[in-house]
Amino acid sequence: MRTSSGDVRSSVRAHASIRTELLSGGGTRLETLRSDPPLTLRQTGPGVVHLVSTAAGPLGGDRLRLDIDVAPGTMLDIRSIASTLVLPGPFAEDSVMVVNARVGAGASLRFAPEPTVLAAGCCHRVAVRLSLARDATVFWREEIVFGRHGERPGRCRSRFDAVVDGMPLLRQELVVGDPASDGSPAVYGTARCVGSTLVAGRGATGTALGETTRETTREATEDATRRGHAEAVRTGKAVGRAVLGDGCAVLPLAGPGVLVSVLADDAVQLRERLEWGEALAAPGGVAPAFPSGQR
Repeated sequence: MRTSSGDVRSSVRAHASIRTELLSGGGTRLETLRSDPPLTLRQTGPGVVHLVSTAAGPLGGDRLRLDIDVAPGTMLDIRSIASTLVLPGPFAEDSVMVVNARVGAGASLRFAPEPTVLAAGCCHRVAVRLSLARDATVFWREEIVFGRHGERPGRCRSRFDAVVDGMPLLRQELVVGDPASDGSPAVYGTARCVGSTLVAGRGATGTALGETTRETTREATEDATRRGHAEAVRTGKAVGRAVLGDGCAVLPLAGPGVLVSVLADDAVQLRERLEWGEALAAPGGVAPAFPSGQR
């Protein structure tokens, strides 16, 4: 691939990092804010950082890494200015994005960038490794759009691993762009977007479905899900059971957390459904009306 000056663009190796520290008065200071284009970081408020892409991509062959260290007792909110467009590159290699995040005791992290768009022909890998102290909290949202308008998506393999106090909380892997499985009703069906949000830590409403219902048959589990959903709608509160909406599942985890998983036709619908599930998963579990009045 050539730049505007005519030079061939080489693959990129970038390593950016964020580290907070606790002030003597109890506030949060950004002790480290290290940018490495295209991963450019800008502080936009107290404890708030925006990711600003300062180059196209990632492109095939690029290797990007972001390290996040939230010190005990501090708070960090990470967002992005715009969506990330993953593109094919001049090299027959995957592009790779690795995020390592550690959240200390009593600390809080919110990670909610704009969606990642998989352009046709791209081949991308994402790896997230999240480590929480026992009394830390996290809100972690990921959104993936299957290609630009009218095109098939490239390929993407996204791996998410979260541990609390060294114990596994969530292991999840998504594969997008495999023609053999993408259109299956058991995978994505006709959806054009997939997203998930992990709400974990102190006050999370997660209790394993089996531990709550004490029921094992398929019919009993489905009935418990319907009753849990009806109870959430009636009272406006989550009840520690899985709750289902159209294209949305709010799934309590065995550890201190809730996973919201969503399929949607477009990015707007994806965000609406995620926000509905997030409201239900948050401490207090207040449920708004489901998007478009569907339940």
